[in-house]
Amino acid sequence: MRGLLIALLTAVSSLVAVPAVAAPALRTGFELTGKWTTEAEEQAYLRATGLPVSEIGVTAQGRPIQLVRVGSRTARTVVLFICSQHGDEPAGREACLIRMRSLPRSSSVTYLFVPNANPDGRVLDTRGNSLGTDINRDHLLLRSAEARAMAEVIRDWKPDVIHDLHEFGPSAPYYVKDVLWLWPRNLNVSDGVHSLSETLSRSYVRPAVEAAGRTSGVYGIYVDPVTGEPIRQVAGDHQERILRNTGGLKHGMGLLVETNDTGTPAFRVESHLKALDGTQSFVGSNQAAIESATARSRAVRTGPVYFGGADNQPPDPSDVVATPPCGYVLTGAEYREFGDELALHGITSQYLRGGDRIVPLKQEARALIPLLLDARADEPLLKAQPVAQC
Repeated sequence: MRGLLIALLTAVSSLVAVPAVAAPALRTGFELTGKWTTEAEEQAYLRATGLPVSEIGVTAQGRPIQLVRVGSRTARTVVLFICSQHGDEPAGREACLIRMRSLPRSSSVTYLFVPNANPDGRVLDTRGNSLGTDINRDHLLLRSAEARAMAEVIRDWKPDVIHDLHEFGPSAPYYVKDVLWLWPRNLNVSDGVHSLSETLSRSYVRPAVEAAGRTSGVYGIYVDPVTGEPIRQVAGDHQERILRNTGGLKHGMGLLVETNDTGTPAFRVESHLKALDGTQSFVGSNQAAIESATARSRAVRTGPVYFGGADNQPPDPSDVVATPPCGYVLTGAEYREFGDELALHGITSQYLRGGDRIVPLKQEARALIPLLLDARADEPLLKAQPVAQC
């Protein structure tokens, strides 16, 4: 009887629910301490997310440059976030680390993050990388490991949207907003990509940050703090070496977002998170239009080539080539020296008798080729020989 009673009591006790010990919430070093996430904390956090993380390059000091994927490899739309190219602008990196854990892992959108686009600069707290290169001025010539890694990602994943996260320092009395944004202004960007990029900035990112109580405006324009009137443009509008322009030339809706680093760290990170909300809303509401615009941009196009000017500055007539060449010829030696950079940009060439190569304009990378190979460009990779017939 005693044995039966013990057995019954044991059975009943097994039915009583035992409170589960809740798993600790995943948090970045910044969220836990209020201090910028360290290199070791970043790596531990990325492992804990369970997301696919791949190494896309290695810095001069041996740190990995990484790509994090959220969502399917075969989704309809690809969105790329480039976080903190400048090492002394850490808020964007923190926002990316936070945001990646909450995105849907199964949807019609693939989200890609380069969560720390300048690992050496972040450790050193410098704008440039450990060799002093400003990565956001290197997306054309690709001299840095960091820019090369990003070029490879853009070539292989063909992102439809590229959101670039930065911060700006005090420049009183002109830069007085909390968040600034800007689209690709290079005139060689296709009309559809340019138009939707400006829509992304003005109609999605702007209301997203302003609904959260932030002030915002167009980046690169000095504004009189009293009258609110623009005084002059100071940012490099059309420069193809800057990612927002390079991204547009490579068929993606480009967007630069800058937060004011005079605010508290939490305010700066939250500002970037609100801007990310705007981009996500834009993608969710405009997938068909985005896909159509990128497809038209990638198609073989005709028309003039611009070596100057911007969407807010008419080009000098001498910077407009109404009838571009059919292509550019590289000697065998030039191709051996610069072929890697052309390949990273997704530019194809054809072998000519004698060992020379011809790069025809009639290909997906048309908008970028003259800016890399023509002597009239601001910063060509090399000055190749233009030819009228291919």
